[in-house]
Amino acid sequence: MAFATIGLAACGESGSSGTEAPDTTSGAGCAPVAGNQLVVLDDDKKLQTSDNIIAVVNKAKGGDAALIAALDKVADALDTPKLIALNKAVDVDRKTPKVAATDFAAAEKITDGLAKGAGGKIVIGAADFSENQTLGALYEIALDAAGYDASVQQIGNRELYEPSLEKGEINVVPEYAGTFTEFLNKKFNGGSASPVASGDIEKTVTGLKPLADKAGLVLGKASKAADQNAFAVTKAFADKNGVKTLTEFAEKCSGTATILGGPPECPQRPFCEPGLKSTYNLTAGKFSSLDAGGPQTKNALTTGTITIGLVFSSDGALAAG
Repeated sequence: MAFATIGLAACGESGSSGTEAPDTTSGAGCAPVAGNQLVVLDDDKKLQTSDNIIAVVNKAKGGDAALIAALDKVADALDTPKLIALNKAVDVDRKTPKVAATDFAAAEKITDGLAKGAGGKIVIGAADFSENQTLGALYEIALDAAGYDASVQQIGNRELYEPSLEKGEINVVPEYAGTFTEFLNKKFNGGSASPVASGDIEKTVTGLKPLADKAGLVLGKASKAADQNAFAVTKAFADKNGVKTLTEFAEKCSGTATILGGPPECPQRPFCEPGLKSTYNLTAGKFSSLDAGGPQTKNALTTGTITIGLVFSSDGALAAG
């Protein structure tokens, strides 16, 4: 799912491996609790940038109201729990993205009532990871139902496909609002430009619109579904300690017994360990150098090796049951 966080905003420079020495200046903290189910703690102070799913369309196609309406139908059907379930269907249950998308489209009645558009060929770009491929397949289903001849083409990194989208070589891409906003912000305003994206999706999209217009792109509706950096604990831990938000976690668990897990760069990146400190006043006693929301971090959580770990908010492993 790294497409949602290219450059991994929540992480940073490679550091130590293993765990760091305890921070003896803090309080008691909270020891890890093993458990099979993971839950994301609510980022109630909005440390992370909003990376809600949003369709980005070449302007030549974006004037077709029926095309945008079909893409918006997909956006309206999605929220983060449903995106988690879609990712579980592919990554855990081993359905293909196309099959998972077809099942979801039928259950959510995505093709019902769609007006016919101008028709013609539409090329949807999808990145080479399952979530984005499933989103591309959903766009294809909706656009076909609206009278287009849609197909999905695998795309490379943003630096390569964004110019192709501007040129109309591809027509539609399922994007991530905050990450795409900052990509265009740096493209047009330089690498040191002040951030436009934030934890507020409405403000992020408001800032994205003029940047997209400058690039010759049109936006669909931002979905409630987001794939962004998040912090998870086991459900057993959350139940034992009575925590649902990062604020509650920080109030109860700042201290030496708390072990934070994440990629090696987490201690240097503003949306990871430093952000937890500055936004939530959370100090962990130890940091365990693992991976970026991958199997190492999830295994460390479930086995009780770390207390809290950086994950991706739409990971199929977060599905209940």
